[in-house]
Amino acid sequence: MRLELLVALGGAIGSVARYKFSGWVLHQTVNWKFPLGTFLINVLGCLLIGVLAGLAVKEDYFTPEARVFLFTGICGGYTTFSAFGLETFHLLRRDEFLVASSYVALSLFFGLAFLWIGFSLIPHQFNK
Repeated sequence: MRLELLVALGGAIGSVARYKFSGWVLHQTVNWKFPLGTFLINVLGCLLIGVLAGLAVKEDYFTPEARVFLFTGICGGYTTFSAFGLETFHLLRRDEFLVASSYVALSLFFGLAFLWIGFSLIPHQFNK
């Protein structure tokens, strides 16, 4: 139960950070068509998880509890794209190029396909 609480606390922190930062960026770029807030969150989330992974792997810097709090909690709450990036990075580091490229392509394809399916399941009358 202790690890679940660490994930929940970290997730809350990451989610609030995403909400606040995305809102701030949106107010700075009201007339933009490009979703800069989400883009920056995903990129910065990847930077953050990269730094944390570097500290964890190269320096054995974090306890297992801290890793759960930081990686699954904060980074997962901030953006799951960071976890996707980290998993792909680890595959590439292990020279699993086919698996990594399949993971990227399939995640993009099925993510968008299932988003479309889910959206299509809602009748038009609810879109008002």
